[in-house]
Amino acid sequence: MSVQLGHLPRIPLAVRPTPLQEAARLSAYLGGPRILIKRDDLTGLALGGNKARKLELLLGEARAQQADVIITVGALQSNHARMTAAAARLLGWEVILVLTGEEPAEAQGNLLLDRILGAEVRLINTSEEYVLTGVVQDLVRELTDRGRRPYVIPRGGSTGLGAAAYVEAGAEAFAQLNGLGARADAIVHASTSGGTQSGLLTATKWSHAGASVVWISAGPPASVVTRRVTGIVRDLSALLGTEWEVHPDDVLVYDEYVGEGYGIPTVGTIEAIKMVARTEGILLDPVYTGKAMAGLIDLIRRGTFARGQTVLFWHTGGVPALFAHARTLGAPD
Repeated sequence: MSVQLGHLPRIPLAVRPTPLQEAARLSAYLGGPRILIKRDDLTGLALGGNKARKLELLLGEARAQQADVIITVGALQSNHARMTAAAARLLGWEVILVLTGEEPAEAQGNLLLDRILGAEVRLINTSEEYVLTGVVQDLVRELTDRGRRPYVIPRGGSTGLGAAAYVEAGAEAFAQLNGLGARADAIVHASTSGGTQSGLLTATKWSHAGASVVWISAGPPASVVTRRVTGIVRDLSALLGTEWEVHPDDVLVYDEYVGEGYGIPTVGTIEAIKMVARTEGILLDPVYTGKAMAGLIDLIRRGTFARGQTVLFWHTGGVPALFAHARTLGAPD
């Protein structure tokens, strides 16, 4: 499969290719399928994560539009916000982060890094997306009236342009699998805003790899994830000039591992983080990859994935958020 993104403006930010790591001890511990971990937590740029790939294209467009200030949104412990702040600083731009949540007693995790990076952080205590959208629109008007040229990146960088980076990433992973003489039966990863998912699903369809793409929701209901993915794939197809359209039945989402809500670790999340750390020396995060691995562990225990199969687990990063959950994760077993 050839992925041609050369017509899109790009600013190199990510360390690529990221490793594809055998998780033999984890596989043996679970008594299930062969597990390989795609280490997109190792993309570099302020402790790494999947957003570095998307930001290459999104900030490439920002530079092409002669932007001079970057605005993005996210939750209090947003990995995307932290990496956007780092990339903007690297490229000499001011950056404004509009984050949802209350000011904590102590800044930890991604919020601490945002402030070290010198981002302007505006905390909005709301769970309503329309309120957040209104704040950003007002901010854009304010900056534009002052003669600035703001560029807005939506939550998670999840647009057709951002997703294009994960069509490319999927091709990268399939090439690595071929080098190992392996074929993935499934790709499993965390799901929220839909950009990474949309790119990987498109890559899988284009390559005829035969792998199912399994999303473990870290917050939204399956219906919301499905709607987001189908919309982004439509935009991605228009961007790349393809005619492929995703059907809702192609979007396989498990939302039963969310627990009390986004950003709140479940018992299974904590078990998964400790299990992977103690078998593979790999750190997962409590918001995304911990929940995704908890879902994968349960699916293996239920027999959805069995011996003789191969599962590719996509590590999207987010480790700084561990430090915002020290009390929960540091409790005795």
